[in-house]
Amino acid sequence: MSFTSLPPLLAEALSARGYAAPTPVQAAVLQPDAEGRDLIVSAQTGSGKTVAFGVAMAPQLLNEDGRADRAGAPLALVIAPTRELALQVSRELVWLYGKTGARIATCVGGMDASKERKLLNQGAHIVVGTPGRLRDHLERGALNLAQIKVAILDEADEMLDMGFREDLEQILDATPEARRTFMFSATMPKPIVALAKRYQRDALRISTVGEDRGHGDIAYQAVTVAPADIENAVVNLLRFHEAPTAMLFCATRDNVRHLHASLIERGFDAVALSGEHSQNERNQALQALRDRRARICVATDVASRGIDLPTLSLVIHVELPRDAETLQHRSGRTGRAGKKGTAVLVVPYPARRRVEGMLRGARINAEWMNVPGPADIRRNDHERLLTALMEVPVEIDDEDRALADRLLLERSPQDIAAALVRMHRSKMPGVEELIDNKGPAPRAERPSSDGPRDGFEDTVWFRMDVGRRLNADPRWLLPLICRRGHVTKTEIGAIRIMPEETMFEIPRAIAHRFADALHRTEGEDRSPEGGIRIIPADGPPPPQRSGPRPGPGSKPNRPVLVRPVAPGGGYERKGPPSGPRGPRPGPANPQQRGKFRQG
Repeated sequence: MSFTSLPPLLAEALSARGYAAPTPVQAAVLQPDAEGRDLIVSAQTGSGKTVAFGVAMAPQLLNEDGRADRAGAPLALVIAPTRELALQVSRELVWLYGKTGARIATCVGGMDASKERKLLNQGAHIVVGTPGRLRDHLERGALNLAQIKVAILDEADEMLDMGFREDLEQILDATPEARRTFMFSATMPKPIVALAKRYQRDALRISTVGEDRGHGDIAYQAVTVAPADIENAVVNLLRFHEAPTAMLFCATRDNVRHLHASLIERGFDAVALSGEHSQNERNQALQALRDRRARICVATDVASRGIDLPTLSLVIHVELPRDAETLQHRSGRTGRAGKKGTAVLVVPYPARRRVEGMLRGARINAEWMNVPGPADIRRNDHERLLTALMEVPVEIDDEDRALADRLLLERSPQDIAAALVRMHRSKMPGVEELIDNKGPAPRAERPSSDGPRDGFEDTVWFRMDVGRRLNADPRWLLPLICRRGHVTKTEIGAIRIMPEETMFEIPRAIAHRFADALHRTEGEDRSPEGGIRIIPADGPPPPQRSGPRPGPGSKPNRPVLVRPVAPGGGYERKGPPSGPRGPRPGPANPQQRGKFRQG
């Protein structure tokens, strides 16, 4: 199928933009059985939805000559959840309908409302806007919806999630009942179905999920880390991939601000997008990404909606998405228009089970792997450096050759090459050493002695209100203890993990200092596990039980004793078997237990 059935001016505009054939969703809305009908379309981000509804509404906007009549009250209304998406839709429709003479007015929050009212008074064929601003213009009498022939809800599921149901209902109630109504949504939850039932008549259901390439061009990876290592893991992932453009997702504007400042401090070219930024600041950030003055965007979910960056090839979920739909929306910023992309989930050890369930629900097969270490990053750096240096410039002028000759007179070719390598490396941000990126020590390296090591003959026990039931593990407990108590690994003795709590020992000589640090840092830890309480214990943990192993179906309740292998080394576990080695999966929904605040 081609675009030959469209009005000539639209076909010319599509050809000029490089559209040779319609995508599946564009072909579906142009089928004869879709003509003149309401549409409810389920399509993934990046599938060409804007052009799809742009061409589908052409019969209601253009006359027999394929041109727009004189502008008056708007004939088409497009509602989008965010400013960025509305502005993107407006830009797409401008080039699509540019030759037809159709006028497009954009009404979004953060822009000058008086200028928008002036444009509306001058007349427009298409109005694109966000729910809140459109409702404001409607209530003030600046927006006349009496002549609307087509109403389009773009990313309708997101608008309902954001609480715009009342705004949408008021806007749609102000339009004629005889209009066509298009609902475009990546997912079709019950609220969307209910909205469609109320405002659509005999709607044609179109689903191209799985047909268009969409997320098929995205490679998913998941890396497990200690919660305290999340930021360092992000740094190493950025250095490992060195993507032309990368997007990092956080859950809150505070976390966006913190991570953005941290990346700038480390030498990355990064911008931030969140609800606290003005429209002018957002425009400047996006332009910096398009101009390649910045390569990294740190954003919240809402702020990232509608962003389309051609060079975006890496998405990192710094804080985990709340559900499978959010995961797909985030990841869909990359892998667009047939290009390959990578989406990486940074998974704290306690949240692994929840993430595995989310991936199954989204039918995504992710590769589980370790965070890239210094050796991995150096290997990639070497390959990228060789490629960059071997790219010979198209033209070398006489001044360049004269400077090269002078360098060769004063230094050997090997010294000059080494200097170039050093200059290249000096521009790169440093690599981070993770607290624990290797998992438990192999069994062959574990000692058999149960006696205390030097310096731990006289200790004080402390307790934490987290145990095996919430996937307590030394790999993420140790960094937490060190951070909260201002101690090092070498100053922590045995760790005993029980079903509901964990106990560990600190040398009596530093126990008072350790307790004071706990008191000062309580409530200040920003990490996901920062809400765990650490307090002095009444005494040592109960002794391990001896006797026969529990039979089938019974639940062992013996504590797991984790003893240090050596100062600064790994830990061994003693107690009931805990399944296969490696990070144990966390609770399906840790937030319900109030212990972890994951993404």
